[in-house]
Amino acid sequence: MPITVEEFATARPHLLSVAHRMLGSAHDAQDAVQTAWVRAATARSSASVENPSAWLTTVTARVCLDELRARRRRSEGPLLADAVPAADLAADETVLRSEDVSRALMVLLDRLTPPQRVAYVLHDLFSTPFDRIAEVLGTTVPNAKQHASRARRRLAPARPGAEETGAEETGRADQRIVEAFMAAARTGDTRRMIQLLAPDSVRDAEAALLPHGGRTTVTGATDIAAETAHFRDRIRAACRLTVNGTPMYVIAPGGHPFATIGINTAGGQVTRITLRPARADDRFDALEPLAAL
Repeated sequence: MPITVEEFATARPHLLSVAHRMLGSAHDAQDAVQTAWVRAATARSSASVENPSAWLTTVTARVCLDELRARRRRSEGPLLADAVPAADLAADETVLRSEDVSRALMVLLDRLTPPQRVAYVLHDLFSTPFDRIAEVLGTTVPNAKQHASRARRRLAPARPGAEETGAEETGRADQRIVEAFMAAARTGDTRRMIQLLAPDSVRDAEAALLPHGGRTTVTGATDIAAETAHFRDRIRAACRLTVNGTPMYVIAPGGHPFATIGINTAGGQVTRITLRPARADDRFDALEPLAAL
């Protein structure tokens, strides 16, 4: 056996991190790493491996590539939060927080093709050389580089048009109000939320997002602030992206889209908050360069 149990145990945390970024699921990552170990343990070669971690990373990446391709053949869409079992969702959230993984990036990675995702994760996130990535993908080094380059382009924020650029100052002022409100919402600071909400502000939400009997429309700063504080755990799982071309916050526990939050402002205050479930056909794009996510 070219890899020992001790070498696998040492490499396992790294392998799980790589597999999680590729598959977007801690549960699937564990399965992929276990499959990689079975392949290593049953390998017929008796020669020792010079770099066990790199060898195991290559095997794990191939397993992940196979899984991503299988998902595509099954025409599976993004892993929305509603389709993920509660225990798996909690495990994915734990990984995001413990490893300080970008929530926005995990949402955006679902936009990539399997080779693009594997190439981007290995090179841009884990500094794997392209000759090894080419080996994983079964292609040439130039092709591996092209997959990574295409991934970066697909993950890059859209460039603003002339009209958007002209409204940049207004947009920045509005965004400061929105960010201040979201910061207060994450901590449940009702006093600050009331200051930021217009007295006649409105919160609209689809019934599917609310507890049984919850009001789909809430009016008034005090009532909205009180309700928002009750859902602060959801707010903590939100990241800022564009959704179908509109800047919004996306509630994405474990990196899986659950709902979108649209916030309108006027006169220096929040006037309307709109929540709706995330949909499989939603298009998510970055608002900022990936380094800032």
